[in-house]
Amino acid sequence: MIDRRLLRAEIVYNGLGTPRTEGAVAVQQIGAEQTVIMVDKAQTVRESFPELSESDVFFAISPPPANAHTHLDLSHMPYLEVTYENFLRSVVAHTRAGHRGLEAAKSGVAELLESGIDVVGDIVTSEQVMEYLLQHPRLRGVAYWEVVSLDPVEADRVFDDTVKRLEAFRTLERPGGVKVGLSPHSPHTVSTVLMTRFAALSRRLNLPMQIHVAESPHEVALHRDGSGPLMEMLRTFYPAWQPSGRRPVDYLKHIGVLEARPTLVHMVHVTEEDVREVQRAGCVVVHCPRSNRALDCGRFPWELYGKHGVTVGFGSDSRGSSPSLSIEDEVAFARGLHAEKANVGSLVRAAVKGGHRALGLTPPRFVRGDAAEGLHLWRRRLPSGG
Repeated sequence: MIDRRLLRAEIVYNGLGTPRTEGAVAVQQIGAEQTVIMVDKAQTVRESFPELSESDVFFAISPPPANAHTHLDLSHMPYLEVTYENFLRSVVAHTRAGHRGLEAAKSGVAELLESGIDVVGDIVTSEQVMEYLLQHPRLRGVAYWEVVSLDPVEADRVFDDTVKRLEAFRTLERPGGVKVGLSPHSPHTVSTVLMTRFAALSRRLNLPMQIHVAESPHEVALHRDGSGPLMEMLRTFYPAWQPSGRRPVDYLKHIGVLEARPTLVHMVHVTEEDVREVQRAGCVVVHCPRSNRALDCGRFPWELYGKHGVTVGFGSDSRGSSPSLSIEDEVAFARGLHAEKANVGSLVRAAVKGGHRALGLTPPRFVRGDAAEGLHLWRRRLPSGG
C-alpha cells in the first residue's frame, strides 16, 4: 500500500539555495520506507499532487540543525541571569564544588539527542568527557579541548602538555564521529605567545579551533586600556595582565590568529571593520542569543553579519546561561530579538548550514528520492521563544 501526504510549514529549507516561505514537502510511504517525492512552494506541491492529505503543524522543515557551541559539562549548573563577570565567578565555584564533569555531560547529551540534535560543538575541560564524546556512537561534530593560561612564562609548558593531550585524544577519533578540536578560551584568558602557537598548530594539523570573542560589553575597555569590571576580575587571577590596545577581533588579526580561520563565538561587541576582517579571513561566527540575554551581553548585530556575507551558526552555550540546549528555542528567541532585522528563513538556514560549517562539516540536504527520516520537523513556537 502506498501512502502519500503533504507536510506544510512556514519555512521549508532543504539545505540548498534560499529557504522557501509557505513551502511543503511531499512524502511517500511504502511499507516502512518513507521517501521525499517533492520539495517546493505549498501551492506548487498541491497542484502536482492534488490528492494528498495535508499536515500543517510545523514552523519549519529542514535537515537537522547543529548546536555549534555548548558546554555540556555544565549541564548540572543552575540557570542564572547575572552579569558576565558574575557568571564566570559562578562557573568557577560550580567547578570547584565538583559539579562539572562526566555525569553532567551525559545529561547534556541526552537532552541534545531528545531534541533531535546529534551534531554538536562542545567545549571540553576533562579527559573523561573528551573520551566519552569521541566514543559516543550517535554524535558527530567537534569536541574542543579548552585551555586557559594567562601567564606567558607558562606558555611552553602548557603548549607541550596540550599537544600531548591532543595527540592522545586523536587516536580515539572514529570515522563519521566526533573530531578533536582546540579552544583557547578567549583573547584575554590565553597569553599572546600561547595563542599564536595554538593558531600555528591549528593550521599545521588542520585542527578545528573555537574562541569566545567580544562577548561581554566590558571586553573592549579591557583590551583598549585595561579598565572596567572584567579587568578587576582578571587581576585576581593574573595581576600582570596587560591590555593590547586593540579591539578583541583586531588583536586576533594582528597576532595572526584569524589566519587559522577559527570559529568565533558570541561576537556581540564588534565594529563593521571587525566584521569585514572576519569575512576576509573566512571565519564562521556562532550566535548564542539566549545566553547573551541572560548575561546582559547585548544584542548580536545579525544584520551587520548578513550585510558582509559572514556565515553564522547557532549555539546554546551552557545550561547555566540558557534554559535549554534546544537550537529550536534559540532560533525562536532570535526571531523575536532581531524582528525585522533578520529574515526568518535566514535563521533556519544559519541553524542548519551555518552550524555545520562552524564545525567544519558538510551541510546536510535533502532532495527528491531521499529518505524522509532525514527531515527535521521544527515545533511551532511563539516568536519570543523559550
